[in-house]
Amino acid sequence: MTINSSPTKPAAAQAKGQRLHIGEWIIENLIRLAGLSTVVIVGLIFLFLLREGGPAFLDIPLRQLFGIRWYPIEGIFGLLPLLVGSLIVTVGAVTIAVPLGLICAIYLGEIAPPWQREILKPLIEMLAGIPSIVLGFLGWVALAPLIQNAGAATGLTAFTGAVILAYMALPTIISISEDALYAVPKEYRDGALAIGATQWQTIWWVVLPAARSGIVIAVMLGIGRAIGETMAVMMVTGNAANIPALSSGLIFEPVRTMTATIAAEMGEVAQGSLHYNTLFGIGIVLFVITFAINSLAGRIVGNRGARRTGGKL
Repeated sequence: MTINSSPTKPAAAQAKGQRLHIGEWIIENLIRLAGLSTVVIVGLIFLFLLREGGPAFLDIPLRQLFGIRWYPIEGIFGLLPLLVGSLIVTVGAVTIAVPLGLICAIYLGEIAPPWQREILKPLIEMLAGIPSIVLGFLGWVALAPLIQNAGAATGLTAFTGAVILAYMALPTIISISEDALYAVPKEYRDGALAIGATQWQTIWWVVLPAARSGIVIAVMLGIGRAIGETMAVMMVTGNAANIPALSSGLIFEPVRTMTATIAAEMGEVAQGSLHYNTLFGIGIVLFVITFAINSLAGRIVGNRGARRTGGKL
């Protein structure tokens, strides 16, 4: 007499499959909950900013709110000097950081031997961990005197802030851009080289276009780092709430950014005052600018993906 044990095997396999299904269901829902909680937290932050900063847009005429003078002692809250200061410093930082970051990423991803890449990339990523206040102090002590000795009226200028912010954005741009270049399939390079392209032609015409989405994200994250930086900028830009004159080249005069204004004045105002509401209004403007940058990056990446798939989703 033989005993058939085959019915027990499907039962064991079915029980194991059910356990795996339950585990996957739990993990999927945890990931979904984490994503939804992030959206909810961002929404709550915006609602809080809107509650505290909304009265500034209601009580101050828009023409005065976006005027050319910021002088809270006299009740004058013109945001234009702060917007211009943030724009000058950010554009200067991006102008410095993007070319340098792309050159370094191309070297690490396409030219450097593997042993150099294994050493240099962790070192570059470690630079992102340096506290911003330390970089601001170094800019104030070391960089500002050099700029003043070069002919500027003072070393605490928008250019000083742009150089410091460029240094802070470089690790993000280099690391993400290099990852994007590294992710390009090797077959693309082999195909270009097989039809007679040189290494630099392959990099310029094949690898960079293929990695453009990742490079765009790296640049946008670098811009976001530059816009949102506070302490380093407050220490090295001079904190002058005025619009620089064109005759001085704009970037070689002291400026004040929106983030530095919030950090410098929030501790001096009474809660619920118009000055208090206006500082939160600056936070709303920063939130909108950051959202616009992220939306632009998503649209660029999305359009790139749509072109690759022929518009089919």
